[in-house]
Amino acid sequence: MKTLLMITIAVVSLSACNSNDNQSKETTAASSDTTKMEIPSATTETKSYNPVNDVVASYLQLKNALASDNSKDAATAGSKMQKAIEQADITSFSANQKKVFADVKDDAIEHAEHIAANANNIAHQQEHFETLSKDVYDIVKVSGTDQTLYQTHCPMYNTNKGANWLSETKEIKKSILRS
Repeated sequence: MKTLLMITIAVVSLSACNSNDNQSKETTAASSDTTKMEIPSATTETKSYNPVNDVVASYLQLKNALASDNSKDAATAGSKMQKAIEQADITSFSANQKKVFADVKDDAIEHAEHIAANANNIAHQQEHFETLSKDVYDIVKVSGTDQTLYQTHCPMYNTNKGANWLSETKEIKKSILRS
């Protein structure tokens, strides 16, 4: 009887511990689309420092500035994002994570620079934000982040070609990208 009780306690304890490690970040497409895409969460080894967290923080600041039609704040956030990408210490990344980061780094920096340099041209900032969003998604998909993110889709952007971006909320208050 004692042995059965000890085994039960051990199983319950292990299950509780493992449930936190198996959580994943989800992205959700357009409000009517319920397809979920998995984005890996940061593991306990990377939670101490994940350089992607700084990139995501500046990206979300940029997204929110564009959602508020504030091109000056978007320019400031673009500059912060550029620095976060340039200064990201990816030495703890796996070979695959380093490859993906290297593949999009220069492109992401260029888009962040364009957004920063165009404080009075929100349409130009939005064009660069579309591609920058693809780059950030690629980075987050392989490296994870400590924050839950959702992939949002605007089907009307770019003459109904559509575009995606990441958000910290499921709700869309206003489309960031305009046709």
